[in-house]
Amino acid sequence: MKPDAICPICDRKIDENIARFNGAFTVIFLTIFVITNSIIPILFLAVDFLMRASKLPQYSLLYLLSKQLVRLFAIKPKNINAGPKVFAARIGFAFAIAILISFAFESTFLAYSFAAIFGICAFLEAAIGFCIACEIYPYLYRILYQSSFERNN
Repeated sequence: MKPDAICPICDRKIDENIARFNGAFTVIFLTIFVITNSIIPILFLAVDFLMRASKLPQYSLLYLLSKQLVRLFAIKPKNINAGPKVFAARIGFAFAIAILISFAFESTFLAYSFAAIFGICAFLEAAIGFCIACEIYPYLYRILYQSSFERNN
């Protein structure tokens, strides 16, 4: 991420290793969805991402499992601001909902397209720690907040 980029900063920290494991599990669940054509993995991801997006990671099974794996493998913590990851979880939740809606309307091509984009983002997070949401946020912030701020002045 660029040092001068605008990020959703919050007062909490998260271990980046946990976020990367979460990304790996997301890829696994998306792969199961594609292979089995079952919506259950996407329902699970939607609930799990909702927990993390709502700043309630203690109820996220993937977060808890990732946290245990970090401990089990004795991976040195790399604490980062949780804000960008909460924003990413909100985008992940939106993707899961988009997949569910597409699937419900029997638009499997669209559902698989959303799953592919979601999977690429999760894979990049898991493999190299690259958070696409962290790159998108500054542009979204400028569109949503700066333009309304400028109108009020």
